[in-house]
Amino acid sequence: MLTYAIGDIHGCLNHLRVLLDKIEEHRAGRARKLVFLGDYIDRGPDSAGVIALVRKVQEREPGNVVCLMGNHEDLMLHAHYVPGLRYNWLMNGGSAALRSFGIASPEDLPSDVVRWVKDLPTFHEDGQRFYVHAGFRPGMATPDPDEHTRLWIREPFLSEQHDFGKYVIHGHTPLHAGEPEVHPYRTNLDTACVYGGALTAGVFTDERGPAIQFLQVE
Repeated sequence: MLTYAIGDIHGCLNHLRVLLDKIEEHRAGRARKLVFLGDYIDRGPDSAGVIALVRKVQEREPGNVVCLMGNHEDLMLHAHYVPGLRYNWLMNGGSAALRSFGIASPEDLPSDVVRWVKDLPTFHEDGQRFYVHAGFRPGMATPDPDEHTRLWIREPFLSEQHDFGKYVIHGHTPLHAGEPEVHPYRTNLDTACVYGGALTAGVFTDERGPAIQFLQVE
């Protein structure tokens, strides 16, 4: 089984289409799982299109496609349900997401999209790895029980070389050089696609934690 973990997309629909094609070519008929690390929306040109494509892929293969929540989906939900929190989302790329849906207000987001986002898990694990959008707190029980941490943490997760018991695959913190960041206990796959970097998928096997290869679309 090959597992392809895909970093932050942020509305970059064309990049995602090409990357999914690259994954299909790479797998060459072998069994595979897809794990999306969240942040499907905001800043980029087509958040609505990204969500539609990811949902289509998931519906076609529900047992082989895992879609995690990111902090931008968290912002969207808060903006939808609490009008006073809408500006925080809009200032962090939510305005671009609304335009892609053809609406002007978070309250008008399609109900099926809101339900899908609301039900997204905040971590996934297999025999070798934890997959999470942002990370975990070093020294806490793993996987970290705090959902806000899983969606939002940067420090001390990024600066401490901590063994979480399994290798951690995450995104959330954009790497503006456009290359994944590989550490002894974690790999960051957010290669800043929406800022002109690349959209990255890490290729993982059942035998080891770190990736054996990376596929990218610039």
